[in-house]
Amino acid sequence: MPKILIVLSGSDHWTLSDGTKHPTGFWAEELLSPLQVFADAGIECDLASPDGKTPVVDEGSLSPDTIGEEESAKQRKALDALAGRLESTLVLADVDLGSYDAVFVPGGHGPMEDLAISDDLGRILVTMLDGGKVVSSVCHGPAGLLPAKRADGSWLFAGRHLTAFTDAEEEQAGLADKAPWLLESRLREAGATFSSGDAWAPFVVVDDKLVTGQNPASSTEAAQKVVGLLKS
Repeated sequence: MPKILIVLSGSDHWTLSDGTKHPTGFWAEELLSPLQVFADAGIECDLASPDGKTPVVDEGSLSPDTIGEEESAKQRKALDALAGRLESTLVLADVDLGSYDAVFVPGGHGPMEDLAISDDLGRILVTMLDGGKVVSSVCHGPAGLLPAKRADGSWLFAGRHLTAFTDAEEEQAGLADKAPWLLESRLREAGATFSSGDAWAPFVVVDDKLVTGQNPASSTEAAQKVVGLLKS
């Protein structure tokens, strides 16, 4: 049976261009929806984070004003059930990659702070993708693709077709003017072939064993694509 490593940010903030720390973490839907898809497919998942830190949820992702009272309560209940697993995440540097068939990186602004500069995650992604395994990420999770450099210094995802949270969506979310950098722009500058759909609508790009989703609404479809690749 396939097994997936889910890599979560260990940061509870994103340092903005003026030095202030914007409270954040992982986006609830981007963890919970894929976990449900993987569970329904009978796929086991382990959670990992830099230094084994306990990941925290971005409270904005649970706002009843955004997702509704019923959905907010449902997601909080699901996170409560996950508390033990979140408190005992694997240490990213110590993960035995031979145990996994795929790696999945949820977003939230947390990855912009730590996963974007994580050499351990970079090494994992190179090993997995070059080893024919599945690499997937959604929303701000693709910030974690940036440190994936091969031994010759080349970027693992140069020329690869992918998507992520767009600059336009960051502007609409109200953080673009305070951001030290924007994810879409940075991925393009690094050499990715970037594409996107309508803001906030589901949009997923599959490039061989690489699966990326644009935003929270893309989480379920991205996870379904991963399952399809693992079972093909």
